[in-house]
Amino acid sequence: MHRRRHNLTLSFSDARIDALLITGPANWYYLTGFAGESGALIVSRKGSNLITDGRFMVQGRRETSGVQIFQQKHSLFESTGELLRDSRFRRVGFDPTQVTVGQFRILRKVAGARVRWIATPGKVESLRMRKDPAELAQMRRAAILASEVIQSAIGLLKPGIREFEVGAEIEYQMRKRGASGPAFETIVAFGERAALPHARPTAKRLGKNELVVLDLGAILGHYCSDITRTVYLGRAPKRIRSRYQAVLEAQTAAIAAAKNGAACGDVDAAARQVLAGYHLDHLFVHSTGHGLGLEVHEDPRVARGQKKRLEPGNIITIEPGVYSAGIGGIRIEDDVAIHAGRTEVLTRAPRDLIEI
Repeated sequence: MHRRRHNLTLSFSDARIDALLITGPANWYYLTGFAGESGALIVSRKGSNLITDGRFMVQGRRETSGVQIFQQKHSLFESTGELLRDSRFRRVGFDPTQVTVGQFRILRKVAGARVRWIATPGKVESLRMRKDPAELAQMRRAAILASEVIQSAIGLLKPGIREFEVGAEIEYQMRKRGASGPAFETIVAFGERAALPHARPTAKRLGKNELVVLDLGAILGHYCSDITRTVYLGRAPKRIRSRYQAVLEAQTAAIAAAKNGAACGDVDAAARQVLAGYHLDHLFVHSTGHGLGLEVHEDPRVARGQKKRLEPGNIITIEPGVYSAGIGGIRIEDDVAIHAGRTEVLTRAPRDLIEI
């Protein structure tokens, strides 16, 4: 945590700031280890100050080291503004994507005219993109857990079972294996509903000759995993087999393209090129993937036209899919770690079409 905060302050000169205000929970956890639900962190070259309320004072002292903790006297942003008003900081950076207009007005009013506010988005997120060995090990464990859970869920599929029954069992199995909870609301979609990329479980019962899309992620030791598999209940017809093969080949091509130094847009293009060869690219309605870590969606984005280049320590999802109203959807997703000389697939469930 000390090293992370030091690395963050190395960028302060270029940004011309004396301190940085951090209001995102994932960011303050990354920098301090504090996992409380309410807080604001101010990092400077001279030290770090955490403002929180009375519910989290004991927790803050236990979870942090080298951080001065203040109990807020008023609202969080009033107390933060007061601390900045009484400090020697003249130029304070903040992330405008994580502070509301109302919160900023409070900060500016209370801190006073002496403090100049500098928009500096993404400072902590740029550090979080590069996972260290301990983070990678934790995410590997989270990915294996998710792989075990999705294989267990596939074993539940039978005619008549309802989507929310499968969803409930998935989340139970996560916690039984040690996860603190799901990384996002689990997706369980049967039949035509599988054409909805973010379908949520309903009372729909599984029928014969239907597609099933299962998309789940577990939080283990604060780090997220994310995996999707598609199953067919029955003997899949030729069209489904062809589409599944296209998606599998698209994912394989994107994983092969996801190398150290590759542009994220080129990884996305590798998947789209395969689907275009099957005349299915118009059915691919989302990006190929996203960064993964303390949050289930973080940088870098693996999407059309993205210039950001992959580097060692990045962990991304690769998840091409095709979706057709009245038929359903097919998506295959795995978590991929970028190393200097190789690419590692962290999730370990079989990728071939499963027919039940």
